[in-house]
Amino acid sequence: MEVSGTGSHLDHFIRQTRVHHVQLSQMADVKANMMLTISALMITFSIGHLSDPYLRWPVLVLIVSCLATVVSAAYAVMPKLNKGFRPDLDRPDCNILFFGNFMNLEYEEFARLMEGVMNDSSRVYEVQVREVYELGVFLGRRKYVYVRLAYVFFIAGLLVSAAVFAGVEIFATAR
Repeated sequence: MEVSGTGSHLDHFIRQTRVHHVQLSQMADVKANMMLTISALMITFSIGHLSDPYLRWPVLVLIVSCLATVVSAAYAVMPKLNKGFRPDLDRPDCNILFFGNFMNLEYEEFARLMEGVMNDSSRVYEVQVREVYELGVFLGRRKYVYVRLAYVFFIAGLLVSAAVFAGVEIFATAR
C-alpha cells in the first residue's frame, strides 16, 4: 500500500472509521446480551410449565428456541483469540494492532515490530487500514451474523410456540 502523503485528514478519516466500527461492535454486544438475558429468563419461567400436559409442547418449542438463541448470542460475543499465531507484517492476515495477534509475543519483539511500523508513514497507514478491514470483516462475518441468527431463533420460536399452542387449543376444544 502506497500513501502519497500524510496529514491530519487521513488520520481523522481512519480514526473516525475505527471509532464507528468499535461502536458497531458494542451495539452487537448489547444486542447479544439482551437476547441472552431475555432467552434465559424465558427458559427459567417456562420450565415450570412443562408438567402441564396442555402447555408441554408449546413450552418445549419455546425452550428449545430460547436455547438456540442463547447459543447464537453467546457465540456472537465470544472473544476471538489466535493462540500460537506469530505476527509477520508481510502476511496479509497479520494485524499487529489486534491484541489476539500479538498476545503470544514478548514485549521486546512486539516493540521491535511496532518500531518498524511507526518509522514508515506508509506502513502506519497500511497497519491502520488493515485494522479497519479486520474489524469490519469480524463484525460482518461473525458478530452480526450470529446476533441476527439469535433474533431469528427467538422470533421463530415465539411464532412456532404460538402456533403449537393454537393447535393444542383447537385439538382440545374439538374433543
